Amino acid sequence: MEWNLSRKSEVASAALLFPQSGSSTHRTNVKQIQLNSNNFEQREQKTITNRELIAAGAIASQEMGDADYHPLPGDAESVAEPATRAQSGATTTTISTRKRPRLASLDAFRGLSIALMIFVDYAGSILPAVTHSAWNGLRLADYVMPFFLFIAGVSLALVYKRIPNKKEATQKAVLRALELVFLGILLQGGYLHGLNDLTYGVDLEKIRWFGILQRIAIGYIIAAACEIWLSPSDIARGSEIRLHKKYYFHWGAILLLCGTYLGLLYGLYVPDWQFKVEKSSGSTISNATFVLETVNCGIRGDVGPACNSAGFIDRSILGIDHLYKKPVYRNLKECQKSESAPSWCLAPFDPEGILGSLMAAVCCIIGLQYGHVLNHFQEHRDRLLKMLWLSFPILVLGLLLAFLGIPLNKSLYTTSYTLVTTATAGFSFCIMYLVVDVYRQRWMSFVFEWMGRHSLSIFILIPSNIAIIIIQGFYWKLPKNNIVHWIVSIVKHN
Repeated sequence: MEWNLSRKSEVASAALLFPQSGSSTHRTNVKQIQLNSNNFEQREQKTITNRELIAAGAIASQEMGDADYHPLPGDAESVAEPATRAQSGATTTTISTRKRPRLASLDAFRGLSIALMIFVDYAGSILPAVTHSAWNGLRLADYVMPFFLFIAGVSLALVYKRIPNKKEATQKAVLRALELVFLGILLQGGYLHGLNDLTYGVDLEKIRWFGILQRIAIGYIIAAACEIWLSPSDIARGSEIRLHKKYYFHWGAILLLCGTYLGLLYGLYVPDWQFKVEKSSGSTISNATFVLETVNCGIRGDVGPACNSAGFIDRSILGIDHLYKKPVYRNLKECQKSESAPSWCLAPFDPEGILGSLMAAVCCIIGLQYGHVLNHFQEHRDRLLKMLWLSFPILVLGLLLAFLGIPLNKSLYTTSYTLVTTATAGFSFCIMYLVVDVYRQRWMSFVFEWMGRHSLSIFILIPSNIAIIIIQGFYWKLPKNNIVHWIVSIVKHN
């Protein structure tokens, strides 16, 4: 929801690496072209022109490098370094181009996450067990968002491996985050009306300000600030030092965010609150009437759907009309009772609200640490061991917090939920890294790799229903006579 959601949010400048020369091995990779100004043949001139084009392409690729390009053990690193020397009337041009290895496991993991999102979105109505938990607990769909946040954090560590200009890097990170926010508002703010409705447009008084891409943007910009401004610059690659000791400012930021979240979640007083429920009395909007419902709270530290401080903060800052209108807690048993259901069952609530976004940033910053492992250790064994040892304590701490009473809750994005799902993302990435990059079983992951490289486009077209909206725009005589409506009708009847 690196995100992956998003290729735009992961574009960075790749580093120039100078090739060594002198051995026969390097002579085969480093092509030297010597032009004599007094005597050269037409064939040599044509060869030089072609190689100059290759070098230009390599430099262009370097300027728009991707975060997922990363040297792997046993692979040659990308090289594109033209050098020109004048020697007694002769010009020597040295050009070396090598294919840049790509961290295919990160692409595949991002593609797996987007495939998982598509599956739970469309299969949730048929298989309720895979959809989001109504309140407390974990189901398959509850892992999707943490996976995207984790991937965003890993990618950031690769993007900002070298930072020549911190201010410029910060400006680019802010612009990317704003792009995600704008795109999220457009896709999930209510402008598009979804299935069975060919209209579009949204009342600005009811637009939804927060959503999936907005949450990824918040986590992304906080993690980017940590990586740009709070990272040490004196860690040697392959060093056996404990990375968490060098990145103590990152762990301090995690503790600060967790402490702020827990303090607000359990310490903020939530008063009684009201909301309007539409009661239609006619066939037109002008005949609609509204009933004012009251939710009695007057409590602090509640983590239920009605009186939690996350909802209170969103209602106070964003306004209740700008929250998600169909929260998942409507699937709770008490909300299924048509006559005796509590009033709050009909109230808006945003699962991607302000308070939970603090923990989303925690997920991204933890993902940074996995990226640091990839940056500082070159052997597969070292990388896997470091990432596994990082995942185990996070998982244990998350389960311990759940045992002590902090529920696993995706809607509130609780601390226990964040730690457990982030650790799960870490374990999953280790498995993907082992299969794809270590054993190189690319035939098992090539579809996910392709999806990972085009994750933002796929997110826009499929999970956001853009493709379906376009398809259903073609109908026969009546708007309901379209392919999408027919497929939905067949699934419901079956």
